[in-house]
Amino acid sequence: MPIALLWVASPVTEISNFGSLELVQWGSWRSESKRLMLLNRSLMFNRRVKKGRKQKRNSSSLSSDLRSSCLCGSGLDNNGGKFPVLSSMVANPAGEMAISSEQKVYDVVLKQAALVKKQLRSRGDLDVKPDIALPGTLSLLGEAYDRCGEVCAEYAKTFYLGTLLMTPERRRAIWAIYVWCRRTDELVDGPNASHITPTALDRWEYRLEDLFQGRPFDMLDAALSDTVAKFPVDIQPFKDMIEGMRMDLKKSRYKNFDELYLYCYYVAGTVGLMSVPVMGIAPESQATTESVYNAALSLGIANQLTNILRDVGEDASRGRVYLPQDELAQAGLSDDDIFAGKVTEKWRNFMKNQIKRARMFFDEAEKGVTELSPASRWPVWASLLLYRQILDEIEANDYNNFTKRAYVSKAKKILALPIAYGKSIVGSSRTSPSLAKAP
Repeated sequence: MPIALLWVASPVTEISNFGSLELVQWGSWRSESKRLMLLNRSLMFNRRVKKGRKQKRNSSSLSSDLRSSCLCGSGLDNNGGKFPVLSSMVANPAGEMAISSEQKVYDVVLKQAALVKKQLRSRGDLDVKPDIALPGTLSLLGEAYDRCGEVCAEYAKTFYLGTLLMTPERRRAIWAIYVWCRRTDELVDGPNASHITPTALDRWEYRLEDLFQGRPFDMLDAALSDTVAKFPVDIQPFKDMIEGMRMDLKKSRYKNFDELYLYCYYVAGTVGLMSVPVMGIAPESQATTESVYNAALSLGIANQLTNILRDVGEDASRGRVYLPQDELAQAGLSDDDIFAGKVTEKWRNFMKNQIKRARMFFDEAEKGVTELSPASRWPVWASLLLYRQILDEIEANDYNNFTKRAYVSKAKKILALPIAYGKSIVGSSRTSPSLAKAP
């Protein structure tokens, strides 16, 4: 039975009502089904056309691209522009060496970068060409994208304003990605979070696979389905975000930063990997594709670490501690200290180190923002500057993130926008050593 019907028939809603109510907003279910059937036919038709075109092109396969990117000669030995790995290998209880979370994530980065480079070789650029559409479907897609824009404008006002500077195609694609990410996050943080089960997340993932095949379940899915057909967006970061939601259902402690890093990648770093193909890289950029992806990943990690530090008290009220247990112990702290909610000198020193790490990731992210397409830089700069200011506010609150919520005032947000815009018009770097292309 389609998930949309399960929302209506099941006495316990397993998928967040953020998405389920869309069927009501778009009209009756029967009418919606007809609209989706028409869109499905159009989306799948476009995929068949593009598949035929790709078979005629003389471009190297993705597998060979990955071999050249992932083997020892890939530049990993000289760091290839990626941010400093805190620990490339870790030992498991059996004494064997295992790949760290950072290396696992970097392998995903390499694959995403290889996909974009393959697309660049076969098409010459990432400018979106108009699709062949069945009669009537362009207006339906337009409605779907417009609805995504409305959701983005309602829940991410500053970011939405920045997207208005992008080209129409890129703007709409970012809206579609944002809405899918928000709907996914609502599964574990929304009003129906207490009813969400692993089975519900499995269904959400099946639905994701369907929309990547041109079979969306609703109009918001249709917008993303169209987006991933037009841009070299891979399904893996989307699947990884769902994995992060699964982790939230079963895990409330992280024994070290390696574990926490993987969680931050799942729930936030993935957004950067989803977005770079749409944002685009500046034509004049001398940076490697991998380094730009790593900068986007760093921004996601930095944002999530900032969320964690801001919400320590709120998470503790739900019995959750998103802080490295080994680092807490080294600072002479425990979960009991967090639940007690007292700001001590030990807590201040601990927080200073956590904030320092988050800022390190923000600094790494900055190196890649200037490499993005000029029309895409402003919203990213705005996000970076505003989120980094939350760390300043935690310090201003004397590290009391138990009972005081650090937030950036409206006046500071308004002030940050022109600063972000000024940074966005600065050209991409041609000399940055960490982003320079390998010879």
